[in-house]
Amino acid sequence: MLNNKYASGGSLDSMVHGSGKIRVLVVDDSVIVRRLVTRIIEEDSALEVVGSARNGVVALEKIEQLKPDVITMDVEMPEMDGIETLRELRRKHPHVRVIMFSTLTDHGASATIEALLLGANDYVAKPSNDGHLDKTLLSLKNELVPKIKQLFANGSKQQAAQRRPKPTAIFPARASRRLPPQAVVIGVSTGGPTALAEIMPVFPADFPLPIFIVQHMPALFTRLLAERLDSRSSIRVCEASEGMQAAPGLAIVAAGDYHMRIARVKGQVRVALNQESPENFCRPSVDVLFRSACEVYGGGVVTVILTGMGQDGLLGSGMLKREGSYVIAQDSSSSVVWGMPGSVVDAGIADTVLDLRDIVPEIIKQVRRI
Repeated sequence: MLNNKYASGGSLDSMVHGSGKIRVLVVDDSVIVRRLVTRIIEEDSALEVVGSARNGVVALEKIEQLKPDVITMDVEMPEMDGIETLRELRRKHPHVRVIMFSTLTDHGASATIEALLLGANDYVAKPSNDGHLDKTLLSLKNELVPKIKQLFANGSKQQAAQRRPKPTAIFPARASRRLPPQAVVIGVSTGGPTALAEIMPVFPADFPLPIFIVQHMPALFTRLLAERLDSRSSIRVCEASEGMQAAPGLAIVAAGDYHMRIARVKGQVRVALNQESPENFCRPSVDVLFRSACEVYGGGVVTVILTGMGQDGLLGSGMLKREGSYVIAQDSSSSVVWGMPGSVVDAGIADTVLDLRDIVPEIIKQVRRI
């Protein structure tokens, strides 16, 4: 089982140093990429680049001296690549956050999934050399800077409440009668691959319900993630496909760039995929899955919200709870980012708030108790 302690978001005040800024070490074998990333980071007053390195060997040497809070790191580098560096980094410096840079290719996606399962906190697409510098800089700024900042937004409950937007709705208390669960639905985003790699192997081979998972990820990545999780788990894990039938002990991961809904067709629960507009800036969206689960099962599901940025899943969780669902939220200390679970907790929806390691035992308890 993976240890998730290194992934938990700490207080910004406790992680940064005398400057009051988040300290970043940029690691990439490309001089051009190092310059682009440095330029983007230093435009933000909350961040500072404390150094750069051309490969993992140099990076590991500089960490001792520079003491960065977060490292941006290329997957593919000479001498010591990003995967090798990450393994060593997690052994020697487990609390340093890591954001991987990856090309959106089969090889790049596979290496990125491996890095995320080894404990990288997040990833961004590597800047392309397409001759459009302004477009590249804007895209990198919009993706990288928020991901760096979100890794330091947990802190104390008071700090987290100040940094996280208030929920868009407050929901009534749960239904007076809890329904017997017929399925498990899970929503997760930043930090999700590591969290899923920890919890999925805990499900027993004879788990009696289907599991539906939305992990915010692009196409290709979700298939590779499902394959890795399947190889580690006693239950079956696969990427969703159109018309796939739900089954006990089968975990279905939403396909990247597709919303996943479930529907009852001739008495069987099946998956339906679509590319309708993103919800909560996401496709797949947790809310889309949760709404459809409510249509199929009413409140007869165990609802789980794990680590992630934003509020995707908040409205769907509230809808499910009103119908009698039992709602579990991951706690702040074991989350990489306590946005999604935190919004559910703040809205009064969560029946329980648990450390990641306690979530599957609680699911099993709820399945067996009714």
